[in-house]
Amino acid sequence: MNPARTSTTAAMRPTRLLALSLLSLALAAALALAATATLQAIVHKPQAAVYARPDFAAPVVATLQRNAKVAVAGQEGLWFRLALDSGASGYVRVTEVRMAGTGTAPPETLRVLFTGRAGKGRVSETAGVRGLDESDLRGAAFDAAQLAQLEGYRATPEAAAAYAARQRWSATKIAWAGETVPRGGKTSQANARLGTSVARGLLGSLGGGTVGSVLGAGEKAIPKSEAELTGEELALGPLIAGRVLGARPLWNDAAAQRRVNLVGRWVASQSARPELPWAFGIVDTPEVNAFAAPGGYVLLTRGLYELIASDAELAGVLAHEINHVVQRDHYMVIHKQEMAAAAKELVSSQVAGGASLGESLARAYVEKHGAAIMLTGLDREAEYRADEIALVYLARAGINPLAYYAVLQKMSAFGPKSAGLAQLYKTHPPLDERLDRIDRRGYGALEPYTRRD
Repeated sequence: MNPARTSTTAAMRPTRLLALSLLSLALAAALALAATATLQAIVHKPQAAVYARPDFAAPVVATLQRNAKVAVAGQEGLWFRLALDSGASGYVRVTEVRMAGTGTAPPETLRVLFTGRAGKGRVSETAGVRGLDESDLRGAAFDAAQLAQLEGYRATPEAAAAYAARQRWSATKIAWAGETVPRGGKTSQANARLGTSVARGLLGSLGGGTVGSVLGAGEKAIPKSEAELTGEELALGPLIAGRVLGARPLWNDAAAQRRVNLVGRWVASQSARPELPWAFGIVDTPEVNAFAAPGGYVLLTRGLYELIASDAELAGVLAHEINHVVQRDHYMVIHKQEMAAAAKELVSSQVAGGASLGESLARAYVEKHGAAIMLTGLDREAEYRADEIALVYLARAGINPLAYYAVLQKMSAFGPKSAGLAQLYKTHPPLDERLDRIDRRGYGALEPYTRRD
């Protein structure tokens, strides 16, 4: 044994013990604070029945009127526990009140209050901790090792179904009119462009106008086939996901990564595109956000994951992102706004050399812009649609759709000025507006599924 190394190791022990002691004290302080902390909320419905227990069969101990102020002291499933003026506790459904969103409670307090557990070794984090921003994603290098690790966590449909069975989730067939997926044509562009005169005509016209307008006209005349659309998505997905992981690595929690893949794959199996090679991961950053890259890649942040109280809530978060993939939302942003410039050179090489147009476009785009597309705001209607379809996916998966509503409620508790949600608010409609949309639309055919535990 090396005496010098033994001496150094021994000298380090007190420092490690001190660090562990400080961490334990911080954890205890956070738990104690959350045990006494409450969040202000306002009754959102004309009346709200307060039950003695989180159970519709329990006695009603109070009836609150619209706009009454209440104190939320915790969450149990799809119920918020209220601290009543009498000193007793009562329970209301998560849809009955709306968080005031003052943004004064530390993120750790919110995590403990809503989930009953503290973040792993990150008690000192605050909402001011810097998360992912556009410069990070634009400048990050592709990380092949991290991407391989992400893909290594993929769950098979069979494994996901077995996990769902253990949760007592049963798949249910539910049709939904708003689920129409944009599809490609039957004839591929490659076949349509076998005549080089078409390609020469397109390239020759590039000098006379903007690339975007000419390419747009060309693509209306020669639409991509479904196979070509899918091929481009599958080329883009890993390239973008690898850049995101180059900016922030996967969270070093294998159990959490396996869990998110099992839950995510089960929900994706209820979508209109279950055949995609779905891959899910948790990125190690404290902010609250999630990303959907083309081709079936879904990433959520550790900050959001640690706010989630159940598999059902996790399923809700993933369901929203899954629909963005299903609807090709980010792919269409890339295709319409950015790829036209790259196509100026790549169309000719495609015709002449027979290379994969989708792969060439994907690589050219990502080399220039990195993964910044993940922070490009989608049309608001696309976000509202993803919220709506998320509820459908949950019902199909055997899960109460209100689990997704509960997550939106908890996120709104941070407040619109929270640094932890800064990027989310840049790319999404305000959370109150999203919740209002759900309330106004109602649940319709999904109503029976909102009574599930």
